[in-house]
Amino acid sequence: MLKIDSHAHILPETWPSLKEKYGYGGFITLDHHATGRARMMRDDGVFFREIEENCWSPEAILADMDAHNVDVMVLCTVPVLFSYWAKAEHTLDWATFLNDHLAGVVETYPTRFIGLGTLPMQDIELACQELRRVMGTLKMPGVQIGSNINGMNLDDRSLDPFWETAQELGAAIFIHPWEMLGAERTTRYFQQWLVGMPAETTLAATSMIFGGVFDRYPKLRVLFSHAGGSLPFTIGRMSHGYKARPDLCDVHHVHDPRTYLSKFWVDGITHDADAFRFLLSVVGSKRVAYGTDHPFPLGDLAHGKFIEEMTDLPEDVKEDVFSGSIAEFLNIDIRKYQRTV
Repeated sequence: MLKIDSHAHILPETWPSLKEKYGYGGFITLDHHATGRARMMRDDGVFFREIEENCWSPEAILADMDAHNVDVMVLCTVPVLFSYWAKAEHTLDWATFLNDHLAGVVETYPTRFIGLGTLPMQDIELACQELRRVMGTLKMPGVQIGSNINGMNLDDRSLDPFWETAQELGAAIFIHPWEMLGAERTTRYFQQWLVGMPAETTLAATSMIFGGVFDRYPKLRVLFSHAGGSLPFTIGRMSHGYKARPDLCDVHHVHDPRTYLSKFWVDGITHDADAFRFLLSVVGSKRVAYGTDHPFPLGDLAHGKFIEEMTDLPEDVKEDVFSGSIAEFLNIDIRKYQRTV
């Protein structure tokens, strides 16, 4: 059974000082303080995260994959590198650098990696321009974008040209939380990642549903990370609210939120077999794609072992989860990635 990880991250091993290049601060730098280890730092000296070589080295990533029988990984940048807050022309330049690097990794290992680009989403014209390059020149199937654009939810009508272009190109759009909802109240106990991330993803999904994005662009291909946040587990509340208070929920004349569960995909990062079973019962196996959030500790670094050990799941369901769903989302022919023994 082919095993394709729908959600993994990579960044370049080095890059120039963006503060020096663009003339202002706020960007991330890498401090390679030990062999195979680096600190992600903001250029004002504030520590962000410790990483290891499997965050930048394709060979180290492949070693992890081979150790866990992972055939293919879908790689995208680390969300803190989005830099939507910067001047748009600088974010475009930075995105071009990241996308070219990722394209080079995929070109070196074309049957092991698939790339999703990044865009300067604060400027929709430039974002559409780079999206066309990512899918045309770089031959990637799509991009990763943040769950909000500098605090703007994804149903904002200024984003319509982007959704229209994505639909026109058949782009796969992977939506990842960043700049989390309630960040000022979740600074302790790692809550920004434990609570804020699921809430942020849910807000992105419900904004697109109630905002009519899936109605205006019915052929969009969107995948929400981290099992869709809490949406699958609160969809009953969303549906009830839609019926109980249409004056507040249905301002854009959309459908019952439950009907949109077939309009997008989610990854399967639940860390819990019972939660995974519930996710399958709500969304269906053809809309759930195995993912890990590799290489970060909060990810599934056992690479889907808990799913493989679920003996009650039929083989066709596991095949959907491990390869079929992500292949449909990305619109790829998985035969290209079948490895011979």
